[in-house]
Amino acid sequence: MSNAITIAIGALAQILFSSRIILQWILSEKSRRVLTPLLFWELSLVASFLLFIYGYLRNDFAIMLGQSLTYYIYIRNIQLQKQWKKIHPFLRLFIYIFPVIIIIYGYNNERYDINNLFNDDTISTPLLFLGIISQLLFTFRFIYQWLYSERKKESSLPLGFWVISLLGSGLILIYAVFRLDPILFIGHLIGFTAYARNIIIIKKNNPHSEQ
Repeated sequence: MSNAITIAIGALAQILFSSRIILQWILSEKSRRVLTPLLFWELSLVASFLLFIYGYLRNDFAIMLGQSLTYYIYIRNIQLQKQWKKIHPFLRLFIYIFPVIIIIYGYNNERYDINNLFNDDTISTPLLFLGIISQLLFTFRFIYQWLYSERKKESSLPLGFWVISLLGSGLILIYAVFRLDPILFIGHLIGFTAYARNIIIIKKNNPHSEQ
């Protein structure tokens, strides 16, 4: 597959990820309270699906590994919103097993070199660890959201989710500045603004809100 198509798939995934935050932000501003729309999770799942394909085509195991956990959290939130069973059973099965199939297939065909994750001469060790820590923190927000939603038995985006998102995004913005990556910077600058605004909305509605 051509490099242009590969880049287009990755760009589309990032556009969908940004769109879900903008959508959630706009709907929350209109209602004056933080909402958890179904479309937020649907866009997340489609974008994650595309990133799996992008990671495979780019031979980038790190991208695929980073999506593995959140991919299934997106599915779980759709289930909590009582919409998962509305999808055709065969499509649900395919969605479930797709990441496993593509990772195993790529691994068996020796498309990934784990050593390359930590042997990139274009990035210093401190900056590499900043990138890793920021991405781990950014991923942890969905683990927190999942555990919170399971406890509440409903899909929700609590205060703690937005606080962790803000911290993770802030670190990624610093990383993007040092890496001279304008796309990463602009994408997370939009998210950083939306995360801060959601915190303000929650605090206005309930100053003692549970995190």
